[in-house]
Amino acid sequence: MSTLALERARRWRPPPLIANPWLRWGILVVGAGYLYLALNGIPINWARISEGMERGGRFVAAFLQPNFTSRFDEVFEGFAESVVMTIVATVLGILVAVPVALGAARNLAPLPVYYFCRGLIALSRTFQEIIIAILFVAMFGFGPFAGVLTLVFSTIGFLSKLLAEDIEDIDRGQVEAIRATGGSWFQLLNYGVQPQVMPRLIGLSLYRLDINFRESAVIGIVGAGGIGATLNTAFDRYEYDVAAAILLVIILVVMAAEYGSSAIRRWVQ
Repeated sequence: MSTLALERARRWRPPPLIANPWLRWGILVVGAGYLYLALNGIPINWARISEGMERGGRFVAAFLQPNFTSRFDEVFEGFAESVVMTIVATVLGILVAVPVALGAARNLAPLPVYYFCRGLIALSRTFQEIIIAILFVAMFGFGPFAGVLTLVFSTIGFLSKLLAEDIEDIDRGQVEAIRATGGSWFQLLNYGVQPQVMPRLIGLSLYRLDINFRESAVIGIVGAGGIGATLNTAFDRYEYDVAAAILLVIILVVMAAEYGSSAIRRWVQ
């Protein structure tokens, strides 16, 4: 390569995303101005921040001395309730999500069923669990029943969407072979679809079990039962050492569930 070519190669720069420099700099200036105005529009109470930092320091200090004994019965009861809510909600959610996913797979369902099931999935995925929990608590009162309904509702949206997309991506040759033999729709599902998506379904179910346990701690704060309600009570009493113990229990359980589900997924796949 000649010296001139090497010099050109050193001077080469990738073309900018926006070729017009006036437009490029104009967008940057407008974006910076909007960010400045948006930051000025956020009310900041420095006295409250200082007070919160002091409270946060006490909470961090309590983490060094978590109290597992003074509220052991309440913590154990809340933990057991979260486990029950997680298992029941996950199983019920899977039982409902599988037929919804079949209906939401375009390569299996007729168009009206497809649109109906896709609408259900979209509705289930529209709201965060905390908002759904508030709604169910307002409808059915405080307690684990509202929490179970919340987790079931969320599981349907999560599992149905991912499973439907997986069904739409299956190998069509296996399905066409079952159709060519004159097999019924259920035989097509059993021999053409189920063997291809079962490992994925097991993996998603274990992942959702993990998510549901973590969410049971969150929705308990709004009164939907579980370990979250116990955690909220500890905060209300300013018992930060008990709250630290509860958070440590949640962290340990989530880590155990993560490692356990990963091992099971590897074993299944």
